[in-house]
Amino acid sequence: MKKIILLLIATFNITNIFGQNTFHAIIKDSESKEPLTGATAAVQATSNGASADINGFLEVKNIPDGKHGIVFSFMGYEQRTEIFNFPFSQSKPIEILLNSNTEEMEAVVISATRSSRTIDDIPTRVETISGEELGEKGNMKPGDIRMMLNESTGIQTQQTSATSYNSSIRIQGLDGKYTQILRDGFPLYAGFSGGLSLLQIVPLDLKQVEVIKGASSTLYGGGAIAGLVNLVSKAPAEKRELNFMLNGTSALGLDASGFFSQKFKKVGTTVFASYNLGSPYDPANIGLTAIPKFNRYTINPKLFIYFNEKTTLNIGFNNTVEDRTGGDIKYIEGNGDDSHSYFEKNKTNRFSTQLGLDHKVNDQSKLTVKNSISYYDRTIEIPNFRFSGVQLSSFSEVNYAYKTEKSEWISGLNLWTDQFTQDKIDDSKVVDYNYTTLGAFIQNTWSATEKLTLETGFRGDYQNEYGFFALPKVSVLLKFNQNLTARLGGGLGYKTPTVFTEDAERIQFRNVLPIDVSNTKAEESIGGNFDINYKTPLSEKLFVNINTLFFYTQVKDPLVLVPAMEGLYEFKQPKGFVDTKGIETNIKLTYEDFKLFIGYTLANVKQHYNGRTTTFPLVAQHRLNNVLMYEVEEKLKIGLEAYYYSPQKLNDGSTGKSYWLTGLMIEKLWENFSTFINFENLLDTRQTRFDTIFTGSITNPTFRDIYAPVDGFVVNGGLKIKL
Repeated sequence: MKKIILLLIATFNITNIFGQNTFHAIIKDSESKEPLTGATAAVQATSNGASADINGFLEVKNIPDGKHGIVFSFMGYEQRTEIFNFPFSQSKPIEILLNSNTEEMEAVVISATRSSRTIDDIPTRVETISGEELGEKGNMKPGDIRMMLNESTGIQTQQTSATSYNSSIRIQGLDGKYTQILRDGFPLYAGFSGGLSLLQIVPLDLKQVEVIKGASSTLYGGGAIAGLVNLVSKAPAEKRELNFMLNGTSALGLDASGFFSQKFKKVGTTVFASYNLGSPYDPANIGLTAIPKFNRYTINPKLFIYFNEKTTLNIGFNNTVEDRTGGDIKYIEGNGDDSHSYFEKNKTNRFSTQLGLDHKVNDQSKLTVKNSISYYDRTIEIPNFRFSGVQLSSFSEVNYAYKTEKSEWISGLNLWTDQFTQDKIDDSKVVDYNYTTLGAFIQNTWSATEKLTLETGFRGDYQNEYGFFALPKVSVLLKFNQNLTARLGGGLGYKTPTVFTEDAERIQFRNVLPIDVSNTKAEESIGGNFDINYKTPLSEKLFVNINTLFFYTQVKDPLVLVPAMEGLYEFKQPKGFVDTKGIETNIKLTYEDFKLFIGYTLANVKQHYNGRTTTFPLVAQHRLNNVLMYEVEEKLKIGLEAYYYSPQKLNDGSTGKSYWLTGLMIEKLWENFSTFINFENLLDTRQTRFDTIFTGSITNPTFRDIYAPVDGFVVNGGLKIKL
């Protein structure tokens, strides 16, 4: 009997062994036919599966006889399920083609490159902040975009005033004057109007933020030597969008904003409005404001007219009015006297119009016409001195785009006028200017092969004071496989001289002489970068994306503010150049509901003047960004941040301290609303805790460089409503 039982068990096991099957497949992209390394195949309702190798090949073993569904998937692609009957008669691997997720691809179309291609298909390296990430950054600083940019690898926002909070943006360590900030492609924040701009742009109506690092003057003309930041506004869709945000801070600040958009049959509209309030705040108890007192109103309506399927017109305007006063707390609160009398007042009125007309000539070509007019009135006042004036500028462009299966051309003409008129209040020389720049450009993007895309461009600008500039550029995209890509690019740039720099802003333009145009040349640059991007799944649940960028930019004939006779300051061009070189590395790890971002920046910025090399001031040579996010979709978001800044060389020859910044953000989401709380600067890192921010008396302070936060630990929280 025992022998019979053993024989039956053996027979059953042998039947099981021969009833198991092996499935072979090669997973490819449906369009490019490139193998999808790391794509997965899994037998439905089981844990049995496998991942594809570098050739897209995979093998799923131990599949029982009968009909079974096999699910094929890959990040960024639509899932596909196929039914197979086992035993399977075909011995060769089955070719499985996956379609890319078109909705996801549409979300990352980049406008800053002037191309209609997606971010993965353009040779120019572009970084984006969009969607959920933009919303998370907005929770941390709803009233402006300063923090949103500062927490990006390779970007540092430099505070230029200890009391008014004014800041500028530095890309790869270069001065803020070398970065061009655009709004939907319009240069609205150049020259005098660049002052306070980072503090006056509220992010709620932004669809995405695009950053191009390195020479971008071929695309947008002068001023984009270090790079450009393009703020892309939301456009109306068929589905109505109505959002409100209310935020309060432990520093007695308030942010309230609302956004509406909807597209109807022939018209659409977006309307954005916000109110931002700041109270004088002095966490160090030194008697000076770390956060000034301010009131700001912003309104930005747009009207879209859809004449037909081919022609669309949009018209809009933006108006921002703000009163900002920093300085002695007692003076601001109305208790000033002879020993408490220092203040810095800023009054601004920013008004701009935007007009755009898009006409689709046919399936291959499109004509675009756009225009903006900008009016900016600002008054800066400190005891015994006032600087004020009006900047009136305009930008007009017409461009034509033509696209075929392999190539895309875009060419155009633009006219940029920029006039500044200073209010004359004494016998000192005014810093007026009146610039006109006429430009023409052409750009081609050519898909030479499935693995090689080449982008070339050329711009010619004629500037009424400084002459003609020829600005070529070239970029190459190499796709080695689905996981590994590389970009190489470079170009020339220039910057029209202006008195509106970080150094002049620090001293409120007091005693700054106008630029001697006859003895001054435009600042010109040459630069290039090379980056490698690698992405792959490490397992079915763990994905990694690694990007490393090597960069170099040299600025010839830099304009430097130096002391002159009798307490005056003048701009000179020392013999030599400024250059920046370094590395940026970004690592993104995704595991189920967790995301870990690690970013490292090495920026080695030097001044080479008159045969002597020195370190460029106010640049953290080493920066480390760490962000850990936990997200349950549509339910909960938790973010933990830690940022490291290495010691910075200061203008007075000393060296600042290194420091860490940490933060924690929590957001709970429901269907139509969410609540959030953000603990910013948990360690209460402040320059006033380990260094000084001024010398002299509080009545007549002389401010030192601000290289670390001055506001310290601040909690903010609020409510977001979506109807």
